[in-house]
Parts: sequence; structure tokens; C-alpha cells
Amino acid sequence: MTDIPPPSPSGTGFDWSSAEYREHVRKRRRSELWLRMAGIVSISLALGFLALMLVSLTVTGYKAFTQTHVTIDVPISAETVDAEDIFGSNWRRIIQGAVASQFPDLTGPALRAAGDILSDGAQFRVRDRVVADPSLIGTVVSFLVPVSDPFDQLNKGSIDRNTPESNRRVTDAQIAAFDTLVAQDRISTPFNWGMFTNADSRFPELAGLKGAFIGSFYLLLVCFAIALPVGIGAAIYLEEFAPKNRISDLIEVNINNLAAVPSVVFGLLALAVFLNWFGLTRGSPLVGGLTLALMSLPTIIIATRASLKAVPPSIREAALGVGASRQQVVFQHVLPLAMPGIMTGTIIAMAQAIGETAPLLLIGMNAFMTSAPSTPFDSATTLPTQIFIWADSPERGFVSRTSAAILVLLGILVMMNGMAIWLRRRFERKW
Repeated sequence: MTDIPPPSPSGTGFDWSSAEYREHVRKRRRSELWLRMAGIVSISLALGFLALMLVSLTVTGYKAFTQTHVTIDVPISAETVDAEDIFGSNWRRIIQGAVASQFPDLTGPALRAAGDILSDGAQFRVRDRVVADPSLIGTVVSFLVPVSDPFDQLNKGSIDRNTPESNRRVTDAQIAAFDTLVAQDRISTPFNWGMFTNADSRFPELAGLKGAFIGSFYLLLVCFAIALPVGIGAAIYLEEFAPKNRISDLIEVNINNLAAVPSVVFGLLALAVFLNWFGLTRGSPLVGGLTLALMSLPTIIIATRASLKAVPPSIREAALGVGASRQQVVFQHVLPLAMPGIMTGTIIAMAQAIGETAPLLLIGMNAFMTSAPSTPFDSATTLPTQIFIWADSPERGFVSRTSAAILVLLGILVMMNGMAIWLRRRFERKW
């Protein structure tokens, strides 16, 4: 209780006009002002740090959404490409011949240095095009292929031309060759669709998130298929059917405690049970989904119980009053009304699961995978683990791709949380 000024000398009440009372009011208002200012400062700091993070990620990662390409004319002659064995042809030599025809004045080391402008994956892109259309044999075809990472950085301004040659990844001769291609209008910087359509690669200009997308999809599919029915079923039993005794109280306390357990503990549990005991495939979305399902169960159970409690008791009493059984009351009346809150809690749990990294690292989902998984039983990576892999790579090109992948993951999380908010507002019932 706050201090109350003494009563007036007349004994009729408080002396509201006394100096003591006015000072008391001023102190109270100062306290309220300080509390309000502290709240404003806290919110401002939180928003400032969030804005700083987003600006930093955007400045670092926006360059990864474009990729420098070069248009090169490749002679695909019958002497160099065997129509009966296209894969067995020497495609590296074919690309070298295309570079030589593009720079007729260069020979020896200078020509080899100019050949470094093209990505090592250019030969495979040309090969796959010819495999898809063998009629190209005997013609000269213009291909749009990505340049290697140093020249992508050069084109985007990340490499300073004024830096001494000994401190640059590209030589003066290579810069001159690149400028020749620019002058011939052969250099372009289109949107980097390979960021979303390619799997991981050792070369930054070829690395993409396709494998991580598919791995995350399979992982969430397994997690959703297990956590949703088990979590809702457990919540319905605990809230509607379980007797209120010490055992149910103990179960409720443990569920609340499990929601606060560090995620790495679930990773250790999965390593011991799913991998060592059950012998499941290491690093597969199946194991990752099972692990994240265990993590998501407490959140789904708590959200489901809260949604069931929010349904007014009058709904239950009215259904029982017209002769419905306990099971009919729950599944035909209470559960449909609680479903918007249940789905909101489930989506939030899935959004939390898709951003987890520590348990997935422990079960081996951080392996270098150059192809997307075909089934949930194949080894794969996810978006968080792919970010971890790229952040640990020494190539400079992976710096921007790491930030870009974080922005993509944040975008997915924002969409999932936005969907949860929309569902809650769209189907929420008020009594």
C-alpha cells in the first residue's frame, strides 16, 4: 500500500490540499513516468536490435539473389562429342576450346587464367543440355553459364580492383579478360533461380537450397503426422477424461517442464534411441521428424488444453442435458469449437521445429549432400543445418548465401506465424 497523508486537523478526512499530499502525488506520477519511459526504452531497444539484424542480413545477403552469368559460344562438333557416349566425352576440353575461340589473342597460362572465369559447373550444364537434345551435336550453341565465385564477387563490387594484385583473388590479366566479355555484352546478372533449384555444392555459384527445402518438407511432414494426433489425443484425455489425482498432476507438471527442456537434450535422446537402438538411417528426415515431434508434443498439448478450457462449460452442460454421451460432448461439440486454437498452437510448434538446429546436428543432418532426398528415409539436410554448413565454409561467396538463406528461413517463419494469427482471427469464437 502507498503512504496516505495524515488526516486533517479537523478530523473530517484527508487534507487533499496539503503540501504533503501534493508531494505524494508528484512522487507517484514520477514513478509512473519512469516506468512508462523504461517500457518505451525496452521496446525501442528490442525493435532497434531487430532492425539492426534485418538490415545486416539484407546488406550482406541481397547479392546472393542475383548471379553473374556469361554467354559463351560452344562448338559441339562430332569430333569432340561421341553421340553414342555423350557422358564419356571430354567436356572440360570442349569448354576450354570455347574459351580459346572467345580469346584468340591469348595462349598458354593467360588462356588458362581466362578459363577460370567460367564456373567448374559450366561443363556439366553444357553436357546436360546436349544429353537432353542430341541434335545440338555438330552446331555452335550459345550457353548462359555462371561465372566462378571470384568473378561474381568482382562483378558485384565485393573485390576492389584497386587492391594490389598480390592481395586479390583475380589477377590483372583475368580482370582484363573479364572486361573484354563485359564490353562484348556477354556478362549479365539475372535473378539467381539456382538458389532455389540447385542442391548444395562446393562452389558457391552453384550452391542452392533445393535439398534443404525438400528435407525440411519431409521433416515437417513426419513431425506433423506424429505430433498432431498424439498431442491432441493426450490433451483431450488429460483435460476431459483423466481423473484429477496425484498421477495426473505429476503428468501435467512434467509436460510443462518438458516444454522448457533445451532442444539439445532431445537430440541426445534421438541419438541414443532412434539411431543406436532402432538403427534408423542417420541424418534422415524420418529421424529428424521423430526428434522434433518429441520436442513439439509439450507445446501442442499445452495449447490444446488451453483451447479446450476456453470453451464455456455451458456448451458441455447443454450437450449433456439433451442426452449426449461424454465422448459425443467432447468430439462433436467441444473439440470443433477449440480447433482454431489447436491449429494455431500446432502451427507455432511447427514453426519452432523448422528453426531448430542443435538436435538435427546431433543426428547427422549436417552432411554435405549434393542431391535432394527422394524419400523421408534418405539422408538430407534442412534449412537451419544448411545455414550452419554454409556459415562454416571458407569461400567468400558463402557469406552472402548464408545471410540469404537466413532471410529465406525468416520469411518462412513469418508466413507460418502469420497463418497462425489469421486462423485464430478467422475462426475464433467469442462467448
